[in-house]
Formats: sequence, C-alpha cells, structure tokens
Amino acid sequence: MYGILALAATARGIYQVATKLDEAPIAYLLSLGAGLVYVVATIALATDRRTLAWWAVSIEMLGVLTVGLLSLVDVGDFPDETVWSAFGQGYGYVPLVLPFLGLVWLWRTGRTPDVPPASDDLG
Repeated sequence: MYGILALAATARGIYQVATKLDEAPIAYLLSLGAGLVYVVATIALATDRRTLAWWAVSIEMLGVLTVGLLSLVDVGDFPDETVWSAFGQGYGYVPLVLPFLGLVWLWRTGRTPDVPPASDDLG
C-alpha cells in the first residue's frame, strides 16, 4: 500500500509543482513533500530500516493530522487538494489510516529498531 501511495502522491506533487505552483504553492509543495515521505517510508519498511521507518511513518502521521486540520480550518491556504487535505479524503482516507497501521506494525514486529539479534554463542 505504501508503494502505491508513494507513486501516486509523488507523481501528483511533481505534476502540480511543475505546472501550476503559482496557483496554490503551499498545497502543491505539501503534496510533493507527502509523496517523498511515502517514498522514504516505503523504502525503509521494505528494507527493514526500522529507525528510518519509525521516523518516516511518524512524520507521515503528524503531517496528515496537521495538514488535515489546517485544510479544514484555513481553506484559503488550501485552494486545491493535497494528499493529506481533509485527512486524505481524496484518497479514501487511506493517508489517515495508513500511519496508524504502520506504527502498530512496527511496534508489534519488534520494539528495538535496528538492533541485531543477540548471539547465544559466547565463544
């Protein structure tokens, strides 16, 4: 799911920034930023870079909650949708649910990021 969202959000952000940045710069730069966060999260999760995954998914959660709230409160700064606008409404609220699932998965699959397993061989 992260890979699909990474591709969709990054492609949309690149298109928006390249073609109509002057129309809604905050919204379009946030779309691109969200896409890059999803790319980092995808790579970190796929390659078991747990510390990076914790950071990326946490930033993702903070971003979707912050941008989601701001896009509802200050509509003037968000004249067009971003991935995280209205808590990811344009993407079926997947951007809102995904970081919670990601953090739960990271927590349940191992609490110690990037620590190699202990060896029983003392010799």
